[in-house]
Amino acid sequence: MTEETASESGGLGERERALLAVERRSWPGPGAKERAVRERLGLSPTRYYQLLNALLDDPRALAHDPVTVNRLRRVREEKQRRREG
Repeated sequence: MTEETASESGGLGERERALLAVERRSWPGPGAKERAVRERLGLSPTRYYQLLNALLDDPRALAHDPVTVNRLRRVREEKQRRREG
């Protein structure tokens, strides 16, 4: 990826943009998203969620897709609160 392409996309690589694109969609039923992750990204669901979780803390992701990143951060924080409380 060239430096110009990276700056146009908020500094995110192709894989990071693809992770956010998967989360931006709504999925029809159980297992559909996991199937798409395997087929389109070539990742196991576990690895996908590890990468996604790290991406949520990246300011470049927030700049690229603030609506999706903020929604996912709220979901993550709610899950953490339930585990702690």
